[in-house]
Amino acid sequence: MSREHDEIDWPQVHALIDRHCREDRWTLIPLVQEIQKECGYIHPEAIPIIADRLKTFPSVVQGVISFYAQLYTEPRGRNTIRVCRGTACHVRGGKTILKLVKQHLGIDEGETTDDLEYTLETVACIGVCALAPSMMINQQVYGGMNPKKVGQLLKRKDEDHDPA
Repeated sequence: MSREHDEIDWPQVHALIDRHCREDRWTLIPLVQEIQKECGYIHPEAIPIIADRLKTFPSVVQGVISFYAQLYTEPRGRNTIRVCRGTACHVRGGKTILKLVKQHLGIDEGETTDDLEYTLETVACIGVCALAPSMMINQQVYGGMNPKKVGQLLKRKDEDHDPA
């Protein structure tokens, strides 16, 4: 999916790199975590800059970023929707819930809406099996999901974020 990236504050990225870089590769993880915290994601153009300052290869930096699921090289939505794929949720209709969320948002798993409002993820288990099927929006858990509840919940979230 092609989308315009938000402008990156490159002086800020360079300042973060300067603060963390002491020619010590062990600073790589805290550095990329802080860049992501401040910028929302790790812009791919920052990878060779980080590698150069740490005197390592860009492939090492990229390898660390791709290893950790919580690190991203693409902008993420302001809201993250996680749909549970655990056994209890699957047996009680989780596949349908995921399909409805995908249709409503117009994106697939791992994607972000063009307006950067939502990112859709699936998770192995949310941990509320008694409430299956379940999903989360940010840190809020919603259980006992069905097609009507999905529609109401996402419509309400859209209204909460409607700029009009």
